[in-house]
Amino acid sequence: MDNLTHSLVGLAAAKAGLDRLSPYSTTVCLLAANAPDIDSASGFFGDRWTVLQHHRGITHSILGTFLLALIVPALVFALAKLVSRRRTQPAPARFRGLLIASAISIVTHPLLDWTNNYGVRPLLPWSGKWFYGDLAFVVDPYIWLVLGGAVFLLTSKRWTQIGLWTVIGAISTPLVLLATLPRISEGAALGTLRRIWVGGVVVLIVIRVFRLHEPLGRSIVAGGLTLLVLYFGGLWWAHHTAYENALHEANLISLSHGEHLARIAAMPVLANPFRWQCVMETDKADYRFYVGTAEVSTNSGSSADPSGIERFEKPSSHGNQLISEAEKDRRVRIFLGFARFPIARVADEDCVGQSLVQFADLRYTEPGSTRGGFAVSVPVGCPAH
Repeated sequence: MDNLTHSLVGLAAAKAGLDRLSPYSTTVCLLAANAPDIDSASGFFGDRWTVLQHHRGITHSILGTFLLALIVPALVFALAKLVSRRRTQPAPARFRGLLIASAISIVTHPLLDWTNNYGVRPLLPWSGKWFYGDLAFVVDPYIWLVLGGAVFLLTSKRWTQIGLWTVIGAISTPLVLLATLPRISEGAALGTLRRIWVGGVVVLIVIRVFRLHEPLGRSIVAGGLTLLVLYFGGLWWAHHTAYENALHEANLISLSHGEHLARIAAMPVLANPFRWQCVMETDKADYRFYVGTAEVSTNSGSSADPSGIERFEKPSSHGNQLISEAEKDRRVRIFLGFARFPIARVADEDCVGQSLVQFADLRYTEPGSTRGGFAVSVPVGCPAH
């Protein structure tokens, strides 16, 4: 998930009661909730492929999370103790309280990251296997609104806090209203998201101005966290239904082409829990299409309104020779270690001098694209005929 979501979860955990464990607990909750993303610093020591190789790596694993859960409170406690010495005052921080706050907050990070289709590798360094929850899109404005609204009402007492929330709102609102959703979601979803966002922001401002939330106290954050859990429960149901529909459609597609289904996944799209992107692989091709969450009969001729079916045929045996040569490239090796549905296309299989082999992860793009680490093109020399 994005770092705003992780920060909101950490702040909500603090305001739900963890900030009572020790002074500086809120700081620890915020740092711990974001700490695993320190792996992005690998970009300072390499290129974008280095980041792709290490992102959601060891720092998101069980071992890395455990170590960071110790390091974050230790650093904050040491800094607090240093400050207290300079002020000749007893250190107010309690390490045990900071440790508990850190352990609870940091666990939310890999758990949230698991919920989307990017995945996590919790068994590193022993196993690099990826695990995918396929429940929530990597950026979810509905989570921003629910958790952001709850902690905003509880932490907007001073002008400095109001100013900070104003900045957050001024940045997030244009991102939501101007997001280019039609490429990956339905137009109706864009309109619904805009209406919910604007209406929610207006309601929150009214509640804050008239102080309608004050009788609720901390329970408003607990309510926000409860709504978040219920929301993920709803996403689980939607994913389960979409996967069943996708599997039904995949069997029909495989049968119509005389192919054997190897695997399939139903993945979330931005702002629309009722429409899911599906990627499937057979022995001869890869497919990408969309399904809805409407229940369908297994006796029907088609599943829940599949749309935009795309077929990507696998290369020939000669093309596989060129692909094998391209796989020796460092960038391709890193890419294949990340990609969940890797596909390859050879620009000219009957080449004489040199050809271009294009790789892509069908979750995000297709061969020939230049979308960050989700695609790569490698020139290779053609073998003698």
